[in-house]
Amino acid sequence: MARGGRGKSNWANQRGRRSMASHKGTHAKSGNRYASFTGAETDDGEINAELGERFRGALDFKNRDVPDDNIPSSGPSRTNSDIREYVQLAKKPVAGGAWLDQPEVPSPSEVLRAKSDYRSNGESLIELDPSLRPNKIQGAYQDIEDYLGTMYELQREDAVRPLREAIDEIRTDPFKSEAEYNNQSIGIYDPVYITSLVFSPRGLATRVAFSLGRVKKHIRWEQSKRLITGTLVALSPVDDAFRTQCVLATVAARPLSALAQNPPEIDLFFARPKDQEIDPMRKWIMVECRSSFFEASRHTLLALQHLMREPFPLSQYLVHAQKVVEPPKYVKHNPYVNLSSLVSMEESADYENVSVLENWPTMSSHSLDVSQSKALKRMLTRELAIVQGPPGTGKTFVSVVALQILRDNLRKDDAPIIVTAQTNHALDQLLRHTSQFEPNYIRLGGRSKDKDIKMRTLFEVRSNTPPQKQQPGSQKVQATMAMKRLTVACQLLLVPLEANRGPLDHKVLLGLGLITKEQAESLEMESKCIMGSSPSDGPGILMEQWLGKCLTPCDRPIGPEQFDWGFEEEDFEVEQLKELEAEAVAQDDDEIEALRGPVTLLSDNFRGTGAPLTDNEVLNVLRTDDLTTVPVALRGAIYNYFKREAKRLILVEVRNIAQLYQETVVQRKVGLWDEDVRILRDARIIGCTTTGLAKYRALLSALRPRVCIVEEAAETLEAPVTAACFPSLEHLILVGDHQQLRPHTQVRAFEDEPYFLNLSLFERLVENEIAFDTLTRQRRMIPEIRRLLYPIYEDTLKDHKSVKDSSNRPPVEGMGGNNSFFFCHEWPESRDPNMSALNTTEAHMIVQFFDYLVLNGVDPTKITILTFYNGQRKELLRKLRAHPNLRVYPGIQVVTVDSYQGEENDIVLLSLVRSNRNHAIGFLSSENRACVALSRAKRGFYIFGNAELLATESDTWAAVIKIMWKNTKFKVTTGQQRRLGYQFPLECSKHERKIWCEEPQDFDMIKGGCDVKCDGVLPCGHRCPYMCHPFEHDRINCTQKCSRRVEACGHPCVAVCCDPCKCDMCERRSNGVKSTLKPAPNGATPFRGSRTNTRNLILENTILGPSGRAVHSASTQMMAPQGSVSTTAHWEAYASGGAQQDDARMYAMRKEVEARFLEQMRTSTPAPASGLSPSPAPAKLIPISPEKAAAAAASRNTELLVDVDIDIEPRSQQDRRHARSSYANAGSSTVRGGGSVAFNLLD
Repeated sequence: MARGGRGKSNWANQRGRRSMASHKGTHAKSGNRYASFTGAETDDGEINAELGERFRGALDFKNRDVPDDNIPSSGPSRTNSDIREYVQLAKKPVAGGAWLDQPEVPSPSEVLRAKSDYRSNGESLIELDPSLRPNKIQGAYQDIEDYLGTMYELQREDAVRPLREAIDEIRTDPFKSEAEYNNQSIGIYDPVYITSLVFSPRGLATRVAFSLGRVKKHIRWEQSKRLITGTLVALSPVDDAFRTQCVLATVAARPLSALAQNPPEIDLFFARPKDQEIDPMRKWIMVECRSSFFEASRHTLLALQHLMREPFPLSQYLVHAQKVVEPPKYVKHNPYVNLSSLVSMEESADYENVSVLENWPTMSSHSLDVSQSKALKRMLTRELAIVQGPPGTGKTFVSVVALQILRDNLRKDDAPIIVTAQTNHALDQLLRHTSQFEPNYIRLGGRSKDKDIKMRTLFEVRSNTPPQKQQPGSQKVQATMAMKRLTVACQLLLVPLEANRGPLDHKVLLGLGLITKEQAESLEMESKCIMGSSPSDGPGILMEQWLGKCLTPCDRPIGPEQFDWGFEEEDFEVEQLKELEAEAVAQDDDEIEALRGPVTLLSDNFRGTGAPLTDNEVLNVLRTDDLTTVPVALRGAIYNYFKREAKRLILVEVRNIAQLYQETVVQRKVGLWDEDVRILRDARIIGCTTTGLAKYRALLSALRPRVCIVEEAAETLEAPVTAACFPSLEHLILVGDHQQLRPHTQVRAFEDEPYFLNLSLFERLVENEIAFDTLTRQRRMIPEIRRLLYPIYEDTLKDHKSVKDSSNRPPVEGMGGNNSFFFCHEWPESRDPNMSALNTTEAHMIVQFFDYLVLNGVDPTKITILTFYNGQRKELLRKLRAHPNLRVYPGIQVVTVDSYQGEENDIVLLSLVRSNRNHAIGFLSSENRACVALSRAKRGFYIFGNAELLATESDTWAAVIKIMWKNTKFKVTTGQQRRLGYQFPLECSKHERKIWCEEPQDFDMIKGGCDVKCDGVLPCGHRCPYMCHPFEHDRINCTQKCSRRVEACGHPCVAVCCDPCKCDMCERRSNGVKSTLKPAPNGATPFRGSRTNTRNLILENTILGPSGRAVHSASTQMMAPQGSVSTTAHWEAYASGGAQQDDARMYAMRKEVEARFLEQMRTSTPAPASGLSPSPAPAKLIPISPEKAAAAAASRNTELLVDVDIDIEPRSQQDRRHARSSYANAGSSTVRGGGSVAFNLLD
């Protein structure tokens, strides 16, 4: 099938390609030789081989007084000199190692390198690769080149090696499915086809469609790590499969709407213009390694190369390990600082001009403790300040105090202060505090959830800044216009390959030099003879006539796939995935344009049939000047030759244009940065992530900042922090805790000796005995939990008085004062398909305990479940979603330890997972991870794991277990010393009885209480069947046999108590008993006046599970008053008065009257409602048909008539039963998915 039906993609807000008609007119006037592609006559039949030179003039605008004819002259470029110099400096040759000349994106040879180049006898790559220099933990580097080169080589190998190893494994057996490879991180997509080119402001992108046939699973792309923006992918022709050929590309965009298509599509940037491809029929294999993310390292690598070409401040500490740290130069010059923000207004005058290099002042009214005050002094007086902040000690608070003082002391012309953090979450937290005293800040990067901070992103600030008049000769304008001209030229070249076209036109073949002028004329003469007139002007018509039946439509390269696959489990927590992708392409700033731009759809619409011919055989046939003499049987093969050669020749010129286009993109970016510098100079504080430090380095360097504060410095790799050493930098402040999480590497082997790539700059400086201060007063954990950190911090951590106050940290409900406990077990672990560890029984136990806490009144949002393994996280989520009581709570926090640093919650449940006979504990052996896991809880901390295994394999965990077992070193309440055992100690809040749970099913027996039978009375009169429970009886559905009679017929009810009454004898249904009808959450009441649109009122039905947990479902009822105007007025008055009494019954009656349709109608006195007088006589409630109701309404004006339509849309059978019960109590005598009933109130 031809691909003629393919339309423009609607997922990138494409502006679409200009019409070819306009191209014809433009180039006809200019005499462009490419006019032959559109059918125009030319003097020269050969394609212009000098296209690259012709369009290179579009870039030659830096030192030109008169640009292209289409650009008015405006004199020299107005680009900011600092930015222009920064970009030019990157091209400057410099003495040093080969690493300085490495390309930005790896070359094919770099990823095709075989295992044998690095390994022998099973030894790992890093042990045998002599080019990799080890990281230095102790001592100085030889020089700056040694330092930067080591950082660069290790960082690059860490970024590239995962993809190389994936390719190496595929090369050995290229046709397996993903699951059959040993490397479970391999992502393989086969086949892949090019569908279009996108001429975006970010670059020339190639859109590809791909098959999931070798994945063999459906993908939840919003939670999948596959092909996220910035991922490095490798492509190879299917017939080569990485044996000799490979091209590299990065994912340019992955909109979910494009991935939801069948087949899915993404956009790629080829690494090198000379690798650009255009053939829409060529099959490719595309490979990624899902365990690595190249974009996280890409900008850092460029920054390290750039640092070798400029002054490197603070190198005496970073490179040469100097221990004595001097004050910042600007402080030496003027040591007097305004500290008034630290004290009250009454004292402020005395602290407005303090010499911080002399005696540090004592301040009675400030909120800093002694250790924080000491750390603040270091932050203000040392050019390299290091502050360690253990859990809960207020690292961010001290950073904000220091930042406010630094801001208060900025002069008008001083550069902004740079603040940075490893994660977007931590950065936003810092900026949120900053906004309280400095509203004039700007955030670089757009991954912020905070609405206020989002309004302070560079993109938003730029959008709200009055635009300056664009100078016609500005670099941005010139580059933009050059890109447009290159786009037009490339689109003209691609006309023969466009979708929805016929076969190649003979004039295209003539222009490409594939046929001679005489051969073209022979086709025209033949057409003239056939048509009896001048040949048709339609493109390809002559070739179609010449080929006849030898021409057939091409099959679509890849079509919709229909496979009975399951869904792949999500790779990440959603926020982790967003965090990972956040800095790949800025979701804001100039790059918010994403991939909007003209699109050229590519398609190979027709092919020749018949036996193939070699190129030499085709050339022999084409020696004739008259193509009509070519045998018909050979014409199909000749046409296929024309197609191959046309693609080859066009590709050469497209690659030339791609090179020019890439250069123009860089120049346009420089022009944009020029505008941004003007905006950023007006800010007082600029925030970005540590990845952003490298990505926006040119922009930040042009501001000439002298102060930079790095939060989470101990969790950040050294290289990104080194990128913050701008030539102008005088003051670097590092805040973190090297005893918590270390940085992550993409290749775990690089974390070990001798490379230690996961060693942060913070930790390396501490290891080299550069002075630092430690915060000591923690304000998070109750002492019972804080004591577990003794093996890590020893006596460093002290408790603030606030954590000792039980009103601030109340005991955990239902635990009898056991606010921490280690539940021991020996349940064996297992592995998920991604080889991540999980422990199913442990997960079940944790979920059951979670439910127990919720039943005892703990808010589910105040509980976090932590685990060291992503496989266990998924298992916990599955069990939570399946639990009848817990599945109704959205957003239960189940997260990995690595993603929870800096966070806290009231109660933490920690799943350790590991339990095996091999004595392997994996991640649990990391003291840094243990530190984070042990320090997240404020008032309740419960550990689940194999204590015996941990005690034998980890000194840290052995010490923690000893504390929880003996507890002799620490003072706790008498009788509450032991916090470890194989039975979980619970306590009933009603009976003060201890309950011990050993297995998950033990929790099913107690329903949140204890083992004493409740024996209370339910609202229906039956005895409560459960054991002791903490929740009220009105939340329980009674399942005993109903003792009532059916209202409509009077026969005994055969249903259970909680269901609507039912009679088997006459098969009639009537009102039930238990109504849970109540106002909807939005405040709507079940009854309203007709003026408020009563046709679709939302009613909320509460459905109670077997353990009393409420499950909510919504239905709607339609109602409208019937009868005269006075009846309507009565109804309005009644409804407006609010008829929510007596369990939301249809009419306001006294509580003692149960309005049931029994054998005889009971009587009652209606409750007064607004606008109605109380009736002295009892009223009768009589069910009547709508017809009778209408007649009664016409004859009697003392009646209050209501017609109710009930629309029930329950989601399950249980929902349906309870919905019927609820609506029946509201007044309907017929509830079967819809019905109508009227009631008559008689005076």
